Amino acid sequence: MSDKPMLSRRTLLRGFGTAMALPMLDAMLPGNGLVQAAVTGLPNAAKGAAPVRSAFMFIPNGVNFPEWTPKGEGANFALSKLLEPLAKVRGDINVLTGLTLDNARAKGDGPGDHARSAAAFLTGAHPVKTAGRDIRLGVSVDQVAAAAIGNRTKLPSLELGLDKGQIAGECDSGYSCAYVSNISWRGEQSPMPKEIDPASLFDRLFGNGEQRSAADAARQAKRRKSVLDYVSEDSKRLEKKLGSSDRHKLDEFATSIREIELRIDAARLADAAAPMVKPTMDRPAGIPGTTAEHMRLMVDLLVLAFQTDQTRVASVMVARDGSNRNFPDLGITEGHHSLSHHGGAADKVAAIQKIDRFHMEQLAYFITRLKGVKEGAGTLLDNTQLVCGSGIGDGNRHNHENLPIVWAGGAGGQVKTGRHIVYAKNTPLCNLYLNMLGNAGAKAERFGDSDGRLANLA
Repeated sequence: MSDKPMLSRRTLLRGFGTAMALPMLDAMLPGNGLVQAAVTGLPNAAKGAAPVRSAFMFIPNGVNFPEWTPKGEGANFALSKLLEPLAKVRGDINVLTGLTLDNARAKGDGPGDHARSAAAFLTGAHPVKTAGRDIRLGVSVDQVAAAAIGNRTKLPSLELGLDKGQIAGECDSGYSCAYVSNISWRGEQSPMPKEIDPASLFDRLFGNGEQRSAADAARQAKRRKSVLDYVSEDSKRLEKKLGSSDRHKLDEFATSIREIELRIDAARLADAAAPMVKPTMDRPAGIPGTTAEHMRLMVDLLVLAFQTDQTRVASVMVARDGSNRNFPDLGITEGHHSLSHHGGAADKVAAIQKIDRFHMEQLAYFITRLKGVKEGAGTLLDNTQLVCGSGIGDGNRHNHENLPIVWAGGAGGQVKTGRHIVYAKNTPLCNLYLNMLGNAGAKAERFGDSDGRLANLA
């Protein structure tokens, strides 16, 4: 039997103004999936059938650290109070304790921990303290990966967020808003703008700007047709060539897209009908009305981007550091940043713990969505490396050691999960990024303040 795949990994469904990528099908694997079925012990990516995807999820303001650290080490650990939302995916994560972001420390620059936390989180670099145009930082790990492997996909990387970023002005004790609002940096003075609108992100992933004019887009909006309607004929032709398993995958993929389109439409209608009042949370107009739905829509679209191999590198900034967003759906009207400086007040501690658990609920959703996508003999999560955390440890202390870091995914068989791994005090967070670059096929000898790769991940 030939190991040549029946379909190219780059097969697109085409229609009026649309070119839509497909998820990985068995027909795209060598031997139409039969060869991969014989592989034992490793997910498909370890044998070259699927790429490794890298995702970085940033949460602001640290956590209530006394309730963060798990009890026990290795596989015999118990999730802490704040990590309980991850119980159903416990076997798919590693909790990493002891990692430090040294360049988020003041180093003589005085206050500004929130700016340094966000700026250094993916760069490992110390920002030049300025509120002017002379910002200077470093290239972030996601952009190092994108430079190495981004030419293999439609989008070298995706930068997502839930609130608008700023470039100009002062946002934290003499530091530019550019530092507070961005975690992804292409160059020393070039933060990568975030996409915060699910509808715009959907169009980037499933539209085709070269073929589709503004008039075409207007006609589609008026007729309220799904992107799937435009590729239906091509889809029917493809289905005739596929086996039952692939037809089922294609149907699940189409269902996911339909469901996301409906949610985006609902958000647009709700926004259009909403009265002009002062917003109750720190978010722009035109997106879902709750932080949870906004986050989950962005996550669902990112999962589709990974699934269709439109990008292999992404960052998600849940909020700018120092964010004072409130959470009325959690019964919290005081701002996040204000609550993080709780000073031991019981009511504020309880509220900040609710926010910390909420963030872990969103992470659990992200992991579950990745795990729910079949890819060859494994899942999309098997071929993903996802890191979630903050550049501040305890929000009340503004420290930058012992950071709250959670890993998820198998990185194509290169990482063993289901453990609490404790590292020596002041181990650089950038050591973890060296592992990730190597796992993704973008090997580097050094990154930021790294002093070697992390041990015990494999």
